[in-house]
Amino acid sequence: MSLHPSLRTKPSGLSQFRTVLKRSERIAKLNERGDFKDGDSPLGLVKVGQVRVVTKKKKKVEEKTEEES
Repeated sequence: MSLHPSLRTKPSGLSQFRTVLKRSERIAKLNERGDFKDGDSPLGLVKVGQVRVVTKKKKKVEEKTEEES
């Protein structure tokens, strides 16, 4: 049975952005915000938003000297 092309991963497939967090990752995020305390149940956690950070490529700035202008 073959795999559909849309389901194939690239060589860097594991480093792609994930929208779903593991339970341990959700607990870590909630700890940072202060919403999860010791003794709280790890089941039934609140939703944690995941923000994708995209860095734009810097354009090469050609510095013009006073001689050229």
